[in-house]
Amino acid sequence: MTHNGPTTDAASAPTTSLEYAWSALGGDPALLARVSLVPRRGALEARLPVRELARACVGACALAAAELGARRAGLAEVPEVRLDDGAVATAFVSERHLLVDGRAPVNFAPLSRFWRTADGWVRTHANYPHHRARLLAALGVPEEDPDAVAAALAERSSHEVEESVYAAGGLAVALRTPKEWSAHEQAAAVALRPLVERERLDTAPARVLPPLDGTPLLPAAGVRVLDLTRVIAGPVATRTLALLGADVLRLDAPQLPELPDQHADTGFGKRSATLDLAADRRAFEELLESADVVVTGYRPGALDRLGLSARELAERRPGLVVAQLSAWGAYGPWRERRGFDSLVQVATGIAAIEGAGADGPAGRPGALPAQALDHGTGYLLAAAVLRALTERRERGYGQCVRSALARTAQWLTNGIRPGPEGDATYESPDAWLTERDSALGRLRYARSPVSFAGGPLDWARPPGGWGADTAGWGG
Repeated sequence: MTHNGPTTDAASAPTTSLEYAWSALGGDPALLARVSLVPRRGALEARLPVRELARACVGACALAAAELGARRAGLAEVPEVRLDDGAVATAFVSERHLLVDGRAPVNFAPLSRFWRTADGWVRTHANYPHHRARLLAALGVPEEDPDAVAAALAERSSHEVEESVYAAGGLAVALRTPKEWSAHEQAAAVALRPLVERERLDTAPARVLPPLDGTPLLPAAGVRVLDLTRVIAGPVATRTLALLGADVLRLDAPQLPELPDQHADTGFGKRSATLDLAADRRAFEELLESADVVVTGYRPGALDRLGLSARELAERRPGLVVAQLSAWGAYGPWRERRGFDSLVQVATGIAAIEGAGADGPAGRPGALPAQALDHGTGYLLAAAVLRALTERRERGYGQCVRSALARTAQWLTNGIRPGPEGDATYESPDAWLTERDSALGRLRYARSPVSFAGGPLDWARPPGGWGADTAGWGG
């Protein structure tokens, strides 16, 4: 693998979280001077520096957008980026602020929670019906009865539950302390990788994006993105690319419908279609012929078995940018495991730190004030795509960029320094919420925190129904 990021020595090493993220993306450090911050006390308060992580991920994304816009518009100077803690904190819990005709969504199902075991705690994830069925089967519980689940778990050790549920295709993770996670083979594999992996794919000339007409308003205008992601992190990345003008087409397997509220929160600016990648290969190949970016959230190796690895995609579409997201990383013993933000928090020691007893599994586990691994990694992945498009414009080749929730967690727990507090306070999200009508009903939602001078203020279109569009590019 070729890592294209800049090299640093002790004298030039990044000193702030934004500098670190921007360096991981291969960005020019001189452009960091274009970013200004509006700090607010009370935003994303936690024991860990969640606010600093959120600032860095959103700031790097906004700067990457401003940079691409400036290059395409022929501007001598990259527009100024304004980073506001209020906008960032509101967007990092966008799924909680969403209202559909006044109704608040349900973000976690009854069986998605912490449970006591014989020796500690586990957290399960059962939002999707198939995951719920597999969890119950692994525990030998015939129906969705929380009391019966609690009784079954109380008789087993945490690690026994983790292994048996995963073996059945479900999701359960044992609570670990930071020390316990650092001794795990997966943690060692994750720590060896950069925050964002960047690999050159080809040398063939890429499609040249047309210049923007003197304005960086929509830096991704004309960029065609195939969105093969689900849940939060991947859809946040593609939702951000849609905000910036990209034509984003989300493709889902018809047999795995999405949760409606989750789809509404992350569906802004996109079109949504269903397509079986194995059975409808010709339709996918026709879409790929005109794509600039493919974003995937499948477990590492899953698409490779269909002949859809990053290199195989680039061979058929020279200059393609492939962005790959995973929970645990594309390496190590857990590389093919399913995972979600809440579970990664539990495995990596975050839940132990944020709990009432931060020294070990004996204390009640806690959680971050947002699904910050999902949102932060989503903005990082969008930033990596934008920077890859800028580099493609300058150097003419495609890239594969990768990010993982577990690597973002490693950064949060080991590498981020506290940032400025500021005099202003974050008391209400109202200033960063707005409303509009849609095919789904009247929506209240969080505006995007990605902001730069002359940039977009909102998505061009609201979300539509899941799978309601044809599997083709827009006009």
